[in-house]
Amino acid sequence: MTYQKRLTFLVLLDSLIVLSAIYVSVLTLHPTLEIFKSEFILISSITLLISHHLFASLYRLYNKAWEYASVGELVAIVKAVSLSIMTTGIVQQLLVEDTYFRALMLAWMMHVLLIGGSRFSWRVYRDRYIKPRVELKRALIIGAGAAGTMLARQLIKNRDTEILPVAFIDDDPKKYRLHILGLPVVGDFKQIKKTVETLNIDKIVIAIPSLHKEEMKRIYAECAGTKAKTVIMPMIEDVMLGNVSVNQFRDVEVEDLLGREPVKLDMESISVKLTGKTVLVTGAGGSIGSEICRQVCKFNPKKLVLLGHGENSIYLIDMELKNKHKDEMEIVPVIADIQDRYRIFEVMEAYKPEVVYHAAAHKHVPLMEYNPKEAVKNNVLGTKNVAEAADIFGAENFVLVSSDKAVNPTNVMGSTKRIAEMVIQELDKHSATKFVAVRFGNVLGSRGSVIPLFKKQIQAGGPVTVTHPDMTRYFMTIPEASRLVMQAGALARGGEIFVLDMGEPVKIVDLAKNLIKLSGYSEEEIGIKFSGIRPGEKMYEELLNEKEVHKEAVFPKIFIGKAVLDQEDEVHYLIERFGDMSSEEIREFVLNLANRRGNKVAVGME
Repeated sequence: MTYQKRLTFLVLLDSLIVLSAIYVSVLTLHPTLEIFKSEFILISSITLLISHHLFASLYRLYNKAWEYASVGELVAIVKAVSLSIMTTGIVQQLLVEDTYFRALMLAWMMHVLLIGGSRFSWRVYRDRYIKPRVELKRALIIGAGAAGTMLARQLIKNRDTEILPVAFIDDDPKKYRLHILGLPVVGDFKQIKKTVETLNIDKIVIAIPSLHKEEMKRIYAECAGTKAKTVIMPMIEDVMLGNVSVNQFRDVEVEDLLGREPVKLDMESISVKLTGKTVLVTGAGGSIGSEICRQVCKFNPKKLVLLGHGENSIYLIDMELKNKHKDEMEIVPVIADIQDRYRIFEVMEAYKPEVVYHAAAHKHVPLMEYNPKEAVKNNVLGTKNVAEAADIFGAENFVLVSSDKAVNPTNVMGSTKRIAEMVIQELDKHSATKFVAVRFGNVLGSRGSVIPLFKKQIQAGGPVTVTHPDMTRYFMTIPEASRLVMQAGALARGGEIFVLDMGEPVKIVDLAKNLIKLSGYSEEEIGIKFSGIRPGEKMYEELLNEKEVHKEAVFPKIFIGKAVLDQEDEVHYLIERFGDMSSEEIREFVLNLANRRGNKVAVGME
């Protein structure tokens, strides 16, 4: 029906209802009155008809999509009818000094019932008789609050969706056995499995925006025991901003299960360090480095220098940031190898950054076991090059991105990260630049993480390879790690080893099982194979060794470890004699040095 035809139909329908209502009302209350000869009734009818159309237009009763009518539309009808009846009563009093008050009240009730009924019948017809074209999937909504109700209403209204909400689950006992939008609240989270089975649920939708990570794990554990697919409703903020539709669900990700509650940053202290400054990020194309760049851009630096060795990764992050921030700051891509001392000094002299985030490093543990010289060359000598250049050219802050593998290292990679910490700790003693290091564990989704490997193995049909059933690791998300690195840099006084609170360690085998389930498979379909611990790997990671356990909390989730520098001579020896040492000598030397084994540290130092 076209808009013009729709408007004509509604105007004629309302006119019929208005005129019928006033005559029926008067006739019902005053059966002896000759209503068709009464001038009083004629004036009242004309007044009521004109005033109704006037107020109906004012409240847009002819412009609403009545097939989606709700309480708001009913309120508009009541307001328009009430004002038209009041206007008619006033006109009656002014012209004939008399008012059929009871007749007007009866007419008011008839107007509301008949006009409201005519409108809401459109919605009833749509809900009952217009069948969707797709086969519906039955959905259980977790959360009967504002978000869950909004979701249910949208799904019920949208005839093109393939999802049919059939029930709610909510932990609030006051809601049990209630019906919301015609859907029952069937119980708490413990009833998920039973409800899926009894109601033949195909999809579970988690619709609790304020859900804590621990609660998410608990709910997902219940959902994982069912045959239904579990998805998450988008954030309310994104829905309100129009970025996504309320029914654009996303899959549950491993970050939802292993991530922690986001910490609130001290935006003012970070702004003081970054706003209007030149910031240089090494390893800017990597997982952590690129996310640091994204986070830095939020603080409006004057210039952001993206330094990296791989041209493709630098090209990608450069294009991404320029598309978003080209009018806000200068973004400079720089291809350079941190092992090239001359090139690094050249870059530092050209841009003179006030803040340096050093994220470039070789991080793959087994590979560095086979290539100890490259590990030292990049992680130790490369860090020394960048740090000394930052010192000479007047950087205010230098933040080294370190690792939990620097604690009691059993591998070359971890040892080189600890020695890199020693390098900047020593440099901090006599530099105006504030040098600090930030340690954290494994980062979900980073290139060196097990997550991408597990996903590839699942896509290939399995099995997923786990080194050992008891292997555990600490995890955090890339954005959280990057934000906390920036916060630690803002807290720097010089010489600190900041340690990020990584939460509880996670068994790698549990991570594999979750990923298999999240990918829509069962453990029997994919399988898990234990391959044995690789060279240099620990069964359990640490964030502080026994000499560093006294730690001072300086910010939520950020601590200062008591890492003492007492082996400067050995560090100098490694740097000076590096070129003359064999790979095996380097391996033994860095492991001893990083673990502070006293006079055993030196190979040939006597």
